[in-house]
Amino acid sequence: MTTPGRTERLVLPGVLTAEQAARTVAGILAAQRADGAIPWFRGHHLDPWDHTEAAMALDAAGEHERAEAAYAWLARHQNPDGSWYAAYADGDAAAPTDRGRETNFCAYLAVGVWHHYLSTGDDTFVDRMWPAVYAAMEFVLELQQPGGEIGWKREDDGTPVTDALLTGSSSVYQALRCALALADQREEPQPDWELALGRLGHAIQHHPERFLDKARYSMDWYYPVLGGALRGTAAKDRIESAWEDFVVPGLGVRCVLPNPWVTGGESAELALALWAMGESDRAVQILKWVQHLRADNGMYWTGYVFDDDAVWPEEQTSWTAGSMLLAVAALGGDEATTAVFGGERLPTGLAPDCCR
Repeated sequence: MTTPGRTERLVLPGVLTAEQAARTVAGILAAQRADGAIPWFRGHHLDPWDHTEAAMALDAAGEHERAEAAYAWLARHQNPDGSWYAAYADGDAAAPTDRGRETNFCAYLAVGVWHHYLSTGDDTFVDRMWPAVYAAMEFVLELQQPGGEIGWKREDDGTPVTDALLTGSSSVYQALRCALALADQREEPQPDWELALGRLGHAIQHHPERFLDKARYSMDWYYPVLGGALRGTAAKDRIESAWEDFVVPGLGVRCVLPNPWVTGGESAELALALWAMGESDRAVQILKWVQHLRADNGMYWTGYVFDDDAVWPEEQTSWTAGSMLLAVAALGGDEATTAVFGGERLPTGLAPDCCR
């Protein structure tokens, strides 16, 4: 059982005490299967991205063995092409329920592995996980389009879906930087990845027309900042451009316009993005507001429909709890978390031909 002494790094005044953080970590651990899988909650599905997000929260809480078990689950169950399926029933690798293979889901392993390495300094872990990271990134980059954006997924029959999502490509941008950091740690340069990163960053920063129009979704608004593709004035301008559209004072962040629905995951991720651009005060405010989603057991409800004064859906997901803990860890100065989301030691890639 996690104790408050192990979660002192997750204390943030007005947001979490060590005891409250310990209850949240215990809730994630309760969702984790004996084989390391972390579904959304027991009886629901596992997707590789949210599984990794929850594992990163465990590392931030000092639960390194349980986080390592989560990454080992991914390594054991990787498809021959380097991918994972989009969903597995209750984390059962033998029971995929969505056989699509989404690029940002597959890439995110690199973020988790780099975070675990920074949390533990375990070079042997990196050696064990490198083949899975390498294969995953190769799968993802096969779907990079001529404009630099990353195609969404491959269907079960292998058909590529070349339409690109800004949120997904921004997440891949962060993952590719972490993969390059791992390659550097192993002294195995990946110049093709560096070029791919430069092309991807250029697309995100300068070519919104290369992505599907999902401007109604708050993730498309803040993910170029959260993933590290936008910093400085460009990041601030983007956040200010839609702040009043998506932020509901006192409650949190809308998931999608115009729905009167704030969600814990999006609120915590926006807080991380605000921290990354140097606006810690606003980040803390968002986290304080969204504590109305905290349940008595330390987990968090997915969202709240404020027009109806209703919690919806009635579920407490491991990834919502995980994103909350990671935001608190960054604001609290956890070295591994600040390095991953702040971009310390992460490369920026080589400029594409058009910009040299």
